[in-house]
Amino acid sequence: QVQLVESGGGLVQPGGSLRLSCAASGSFLGINVMGWYRQAPGKQRELVAAISQGGSTKYADTVKGRFTIFRDNTKNTAYLQMNSLAPEDTAVYYCNSGALFTVGPYWGQGTQVTVSA
Repeated sequence: QVQLVESGGGLVQPGGSLRLSCAASGSFLGINVMGWYRQAPGKQRELVAAISQGGSTKYADTVKGRFTIFRDNTKNTAYLQMNSLAPEDTAVYYCNSGALFTVGPYWGQGTQVTVSA
């Protein structure tokens, strides 16, 4: 089992920045990819960004050039640096982990990000 704990969400003005963190604990056998998904009210959960243990990354088109995902394997922690935030980025952000660049079996509890003036 893998436990994921997110932190770093909050309220920010348009154009601002936030950094989310996802700390993993437990058994890491078969865990390669850590990623971030988000779900806005009335919408489906969607991939934001993901990163493999080797550093390969994948981004949603809507966040390319604004968001950066990176990880510290020594701390079993993944980060999502979000810059130039816009109201449409408002959502609950969830950390996810698994073996491949598809939805993995482990989820965090979610952290709210609200972009509003």
